[in-house]
Amino acid sequence: MRRRCAVQRKVPCLFVTEVKEEPSAKRERQPFKVLATDTITGKALEADIYNAIPTEKVDGTCCYVTTYKGQPYLWARLDRKPNKQAEKRFKRFLYSLEDCKEFVWNVEEDFKPVPDTWIPARDIEFSNGNPLPDENGHMPGWVPVEKNSKQYCWHSSVVNYEAEIALVLKHHTEPGLLEISPVPLSEILEQTLELIGTNINANPYGLGSKKQPVHLLVPHGAFEIKNPPALKQNDIVSWFEGCSEGKVEGIVWHCHDGCLIKLHRHHLGLRWPLAETYLNSQPVVISFNRTKYDCDFEPKSLFHHFSNLDGQRFDRLKDIKFDA
Repeated sequence: MRRRCAVQRKVPCLFVTEVKEEPSAKRERQPFKVLATDTITGKALEADIYNAIPTEKVDGTCCYVTTYKGQPYLWARLDRKPNKQAEKRFKRFLYSLEDCKEFVWNVEEDFKPVPDTWIPARDIEFSNGNPLPDENGHMPGWVPVEKNSKQYCWHSSVVNYEAEIALVLKHHTEPGLLEISPVPLSEILEQTLELIGTNINANPYGLGSKKQPVHLLVPHGAFEIKNPPALKQNDIVSWFEGCSEGKVEGIVWHCHDGCLIKLHRHHLGLRWPLAETYLNSQPVVISFNRTKYDCDFEPKSLFHHFSNLDGQRFDRLKDIKFDA
């Protein structure tokens, strides 16, 4: 079964969740936690969750590859969000404990502007030609990552539009071995991926350094979990806490009908990030034959650095170093 890419709304949780207030006097930005109960959602059951393929939820920022300017382009996630006045109205409505589906948005006036190149996510709903926000009041969408973009500089570092390739982390054909290699953008067209690295989400995988940042793309669903836990909360907690394969941010189940179901460690009150992760416990090889490409890579680019490491193996992702 081909893994579906989540060019869609928010991925639902495996378990029914409940909101619990944080009793701590020093409250964080969010004064409550969303925690899982031990009841599997109807959505997950309808999608035949018991026969779904469990994969590692990788901690990064979501990206999308689709056509722009007549060629495959990397797109960054950009949710269109309500302006301050509309957000206040929406929050008052939510706190009134009413059904949020009844909230009425003025799509043309309630939302912050987005670039003209912005496109809504594929499965978003429309009304009168306008995209509608999700249950959180956001409109999931994408903007193209231009070459040398300052705002999306870490995104642009993993693509080369002249050679039409991207730097991708995936499994090697040798079991237990990871591989970093250039992949034609045309091969990942209409797929979503996770951008991970030095300057993304506090770098939970320890990639690169401030002096030499390293960023990579990971296709969604790339890392199938070989020995998943049973779909019971106690079993999943034990798997997260006591199994090396469980040292991950979460699990995303790819169902046969194309539906995605997720579970984050935070849903179970478990800590993330961890000092040691499963992704960082595996050896990795660099496969980058630069003679295949009819262009010169800029000397400071990741493509130049990784091509110089062609054929080299490292014990862990965090051990990858470039020559000064």
